[in-house]
Amino acid sequence: MKLLLDEFLHRKMKFLFSGSGQHCETVGEAVFGAKENGELLSLAEGMFDVLITVDKNLKHQQNISNRRIAILVIRAAPDDIDDIRPHLPEMLTGLRSIKPGQLSKSAWSPSC
Repeated sequence: MKLLLDEFLHRKMKFLFSGSGQHCETVGEAVFGAKENGELLSLAEGMFDVLITVDKNLKHQQNISNRRIAILVIRAAPDDIDDIRPHLPEMLTGLRSIKPGQLSKSAWSPSC
């Protein structure tokens, strides 16, 4: 599965997913930095399976039901990798069932 990490997530998160066998790139590595949500989704479609973000308002800003990319919204401090690391198994489980055009939220609450 090819994952794209939103630019507001800590770039070291890439290694959490890569270490679990996922292909993962940051928005910066994909040269999609500073793009608005709609443009980012359009660019990422066909290249990535899932956009991972902390943008909980994305579902209100974009119609993703006809998209060829899925979105996983995680609820954690975007720059706190130690807050995210313990929930990697839950995120990987969610990634196994997520489908294109679907927005899924992580189930844990942030510690901060």
